[in-house]
Amino acid sequence: MDQEYRANVDTLPTIRPRRFNEGGQNRIPILHTERGDCRFTALFSNTATAHRYAKTRDWVVIYYDRDNEPEGQCTVVTEHAGRLNGYRVVRGLEKECSDFYGL
Repeated sequence: MDQEYRANVDTLPTIRPRRFNEGGQNRIPILHTERGDCRFTALFSNTATAHRYAKTRDWVVIYYDRDNEPEGQCTVVTEHAGRLNGYRVVRGLEKECSDFYGL
């Protein structure tokens, strides 16, 4: 989902965030898609922390859900330290990402 979002960011519709948007512009690309019975929404993070670290065009928040299951969310970032330095990583799943990359 992260790769699809980032590859298409220039062609996606945009939304107007309520926070950190003094000009009131539509500026955050958003992707809605489905894979099988899963629904996904992906967009760049607009948190205070993302702004503080200048990662508003790097951190991707992905929301997902299935019928009769609670919605979930994860954040995908470019790691900047350790053995995953430079790799895209799902926060909280660093071990799984390391295994995926064969590190």
